[in-house]
Amino acid sequence: MAFYTYIIASRRNGTLYTGSTDGLIQRTTQHREKTFAGFTAKYGCATLVWFEPHDSRAAAFIRERQIKKWRRTWKLELIEKANHGWRDFFEDLF
Repeated sequence: MAFYTYIIASRRNGTLYTGSTDGLIQRTTQHREKTFAGFTAKYGCATLVWFEPHDSRAAAFIRERQIKKWRRTWKLELIEKANHGWRDFFEDLF
């Protein structure tokens, strides 16, 4: 089983949400469909702009907490390094 840390955005340089999950397709779908009222639904975060696999749930969660403490500019640099065009990686998951 794979675990992931991910960043969902509302648009390029827009609102960012960082999370971790063991079901990246399912979790991204929940964000896209606004299944749960919360931060991503309120701010329209639905574009999967960055993700990173991990070997354990603990590692993914630690990385999530680390990134959440970062300055916004560092998060933007992380996204730009892997996804300069801010492409939605959701379709790549299939």
